[in-house]
Formats: sequence, structure tokens, C-alpha cells
Amino acid sequence: MDQPAAAEIVNLHKTFKTGLGKPVVHAVRGISMSIRQGEVYGLIGPNGSGKSTLMKALLGLVRPTEGFCTIFGKSSLSPDSKEEVGFLPENPYFYKFLTGAETVSFYGKLCGLSGKALKEKVRDLLDLVGLADAADRRLGGYSKGMLQRIGMAQALVQSPRLLVLDEPTAGVDPLGSRDIRNIIENLKGRGMTVFLCSHLLEQVQEVCDRVGVIFKGLLIAEGSMNELTRDSDKQEILLEHASPELLERLKEAVRENGAAWLESGHPRNSLESVFLKSLLEWKEKHPNPEQ
Repeated sequence: MDQPAAAEIVNLHKTFKTGLGKPVVHAVRGISMSIRQGEVYGLIGPNGSGKSTLMKALLGLVRPTEGFCTIFGKSSLSPDSKEEVGFLPENPYFYKFLTGAETVSFYGKLCGLSGKALKEKVRDLLDLVGLADAADRRLGGYSKGMLQRIGMAQALVQSPRLLVLDEPTAGVDPLGSRDIRNIIENLKGRGMTVFLCSHLLEQVQEVCDRVGVIFKGLLIAEGSMNELTRDSDKQEILLEHASPELLERLKEAVRENGAAWLESGHPRNSLESVFLKSLLEWKEKHPNPEQ
């Protein structure tokens, strides 16, 4: 029997009323997508494209106008689905007078943990996010990157199968961003599914298995990193022990002269160029999107 997707979004529409007599805002327009178990899926798009609305609909925080979302086969509007999910919002609020250990312990108690199990969970999570040395320091003295990592610890406190991250590296310096990326890769290695949205395209390219591009509430591009970044109009060949003369003879001459044909394929574009190209192509095809 096939495993259900970690998350499924089917024909999702979400509109918001803006006032009496004013037109509604179409935040999400008929998006369907699936997040497989064990993968890291990145959603990218400009501000106001519908990323946060889609994420909130998946988490059951807003009710779809049309369509539905599921988490491991359960409706995202069902309270049962929340047991499978950990969430780090873009700007989490924490009590600055609590220490790191007290913060994680507080959320653990909210999830029903207590006693020895709670203490072990706090210790393990602080180790995982690299804050064991700062466990007894108040959050008021934490850097932005440290606060994001304590946020990831609280999101993991109930051992979720799906971790949802909204701009996890926003406002974080390069070293802090690297730490968060390493945590995501660690979680992926443990079999956890991660769904993140970010505007930092380079970091998405480094950590994600698949990426979706959202613009004006529409999913305008989606695929694996290999599919999206491959430049099908170009071809590159990697040779070993080949002389300059040999490079001009192509593949048959390579075999004749004993050189090893190591690799051939399409060169890769950056995710940023893929993102911008997707937006420009969509705009060219839809000069009047509101019509």
C-alpha cells in the first residue's frame, strides 16, 4: 500500500474581503501540489505572492474558500492533523525572561510532556539545534540566529513528522543561516519531511529536493532542483586526461585516444535565474492577469 503524501494541497483557492463594495483579494488561485514524505520542499515567491496564505491553509489556520489540504491523509482542518506538524512562523514571539531550556520545557509541557521524558527532550533538542552551551542563558541575550534555532527546537518538541518553516533564516547572518541549513539537513537525514518558504534563493537551492515557484497566487513552476536548474539549451562535457587537441574531436575521438568520458549533461542555472525567468515568462503570457 502506497504511503500518503506528507502534505497534499488540492485546487486551493483563498479570497479575502477588503471592505463593503470593494473587490475581493485572490490570495491563492487553484493551487495543487504534493509534498512527499522525507523530502525538503521549498516554496519561493515575491512578497504578496500567496506563500504565507498557502502555508496557513495547510496548517489549518485559515479555511480555504475552495479546495482542501491534507497532512498524512488527514484534513488539515482536523485537530488530529496538528499532532503530526511542527511550525516555526516568520516572526515567533518568545518570553525573553526565560532561558533556552525553560522555553523548550514550557512548550514541552504544553504538548503533555513531563518528568524525565521532558528533561531528556529538552536536552536532546538543545543539542540538535546547537544551543546546549546557551541552555541557561535568558532569551533576551540571544542573537536573531539563536532565537530562530530555539524556535526550531520548540517546533520539534512533539516529535512531528512534518516541519513547516516560514522564512527560517530571515534576518539571520550567514553563519546563523548555515547553522539552520545544517539542522534542516540533519532532520532530513532522520527521515523528517520539511516544508519551508523563503526568499533566500541560494539557501533554498542548497537544501531543498524540490521547489515550487508561486506568483500572484498561482504555482507557475515546480520540479526537482535538477529539473529546474538544468539548462536544456546547452551541453557540457567533463573529460579527464584529455589533451587540448582531443577536446576538438568530440566523443568518438575521446574513445580512440583512451581518454575517459566522465560526464555529459546540461549545465545548471542558479535558482535565482530560474525564479526570475519563471516570473518574466508568466508576465509575458498574462499581460492582464486580473482580467
